[in-house]
Amino acid sequence: MRCLKVAFGMENDETLIDAHYGDSEFFAIYEVCEDGSVKLLEERDNKARNVEEHDEGHGDPRKFRAIVSQLIDVDVLAAFRMGPNFLRIRDQSDKVAFFTRTRDLKLALQRVAENFDDLWEQVQKKRAKARV
Repeated sequence: MRCLKVAFGMENDETLIDAHYGDSEFFAIYEVCEDGSVKLLEERDNKARNVEEHDEGHGDPRKFRAIVSQLIDVDVLAAFRMGPNFLRIRDQSDKVAFFTRTRDLKLALQRVAENFDDLWEQVQKKRAKARV
């Protein structure tokens, strides 16, 4: 069965953060499968929060690298809102960006499941591009 590993940027156990993805308290890592099943794999501390942003303010490339490196095993990065580094993640990494348009984790998981086929295709394209 096809499954995706999805990281949600969280404020607390039930709510996605209403700030930049890199400022999340932690990442809730879920496995979401094509049959709609959802399983919490882990809650991973966000070490990127400790990256001091200098001249560039929000969107510092060092924070981008810190986020991607700690979520290297994840396919999809899911967030309520978009920040400057989310564009870098989308355009310069092998991760797929997904905007939930809700801060409610249960609804966000449902939206990932509803968009599974599209997200799967995007992940496959990123993987194929990375192999070239």
